[in-house]
Amino acid sequence: MENDQLAQRIRAFRKLKGFTQQQLAERLSVSVAVLGSLERGTRKPDPKLLANIAETLGIDYDELTQVGKAH
Repeated sequence: MENDQLAQRIRAFRKLKGFTQQQLAERLSVSVAVLGSLERGTRKPDPKLLANIAETLGIDYDELTQVGKAH
């Protein structure tokens, strides 16, 4: 469940920041297939990739990963 929520957050922030999957994948130096699997929750990103995603999207790592935490 937690991975599904993280996947949804990655996709939502990508769209919010105006990136296509292709554009974000290129900036992250990963394939569109890898990014798609992250956004579907079928692949769990390592912390380094998560940090790179957050930096590329211009958000804090904690903001991206605050899955299942009360606000």
